[in-house]
Amino acid sequence: MPDNDPQPWQVERSEYVHQLPWFTVRKDAVRMANGGYIPDYFIFEYPDWINVVAVTTDNRLVLIRQYRHGAKDVHYELCAGVIDRNADGQADDPLETARRELLEETGFGGGQWQLLLTLSANPGTHANRTYCYLATGVELQQAQNLEITEEITVHLVSPERAMQIIEQGEMLQALHVAPLLKHLNLLNRD
Repeated sequence: MPDNDPQPWQVERSEYVHQLPWFTVRKDAVRMANGGYIPDYFIFEYPDWINVVAVTTDNRLVLIRQYRHGAKDVHYELCAGVIDRNADGQADDPLETARRELLEETGFGGGQWQLLLTLSANPGTHANRTYCYLATGVELQQAQNLEITEEITVHLVSPERAMQIIEQGEMLQALHVAPLLKHLNLLNRD
């Protein structure tokens, strides 16, 4: 790291503005190392998230489509989900969450799994991380097991079609585009 890297800010005061399991907002008063002061700095404390770039045994990508009310539209996405906390307040294992979400949302499972990358939706305002997994050699193992709040269709696409989806703006979620692009770029290097 460079010697002149900025230093972490000192939190002088912190309070919760809103607290719900799916949306928590904290307001900090922070002092910067250079003397600057920000009295109202807002942080979103979402749980950590996962998503999965899933590749079948015949090299097709498992994508989903679902309606997203914030954007008021339907787009392609990766399988994704929230990392729950157990009764003791400890976060569940991200890899196990990813395996479970892929199986529930798409019916696909098995294969070889590895962490592809870790991202933040916005490190300036979001306290959580997204753990992006690559699952290769997945196979259809069961029917979808969706929650009442989920309406998801599954689509198997070639790597070429996945790139078209990204280029044509048919995948809006940046946290899904980034790991998919990384995977597609790695394929092109081979």
